[in-house]
Amino acid sequence: MKQALSLISKIKEKGNRFVLEQLKANGIEELVPSHGDILAVLFKYEKSTMKDIADKIHRTKPTVTVLVDKLEKLGFVKREKSDEDSRITYIVLTEKGNEFKPLFENISDKLNNLLYKNLTDEEAETLDKLLKKML
Repeated sequence: MKQALSLISKIKEKGNRFVLEQLKANGIEELVPSHGDILAVLFKYEKSTMKDIADKIHRTKPTVTVLVDKLEKLGFVKREKSDEDSRITYIVLTEKGNEFKPLFENISDKLNNLLYKNLTDEEAETLDKLLKKML
């Protein structure tokens, strides 16, 4: 029986629980795992539009807007108008957002180690390829 979606869902649930525990252990209770996708984009690209973020994390723009609004309220990101085109608004990290990066990377590393601990490097690579193909 094919059960990829069920297994992926259980893995995601386990991963989310782990992330929440790690955040709480570090005194951060206001963030949720879905904020991590947005922060990861901003850590990589420094600034992005809502549309760019939505495209990169495979979420709708309204969903991203809600998540960014919360991150802004918590002081992790801010909105910044483009110098070239005032119709464009970028989402950028604040000082608090940048300071969170080492903890974010630490939790991400721990999560990846947990997820891949029973796989060989070759199995992990194959799994990633197959999951990307399914996406």
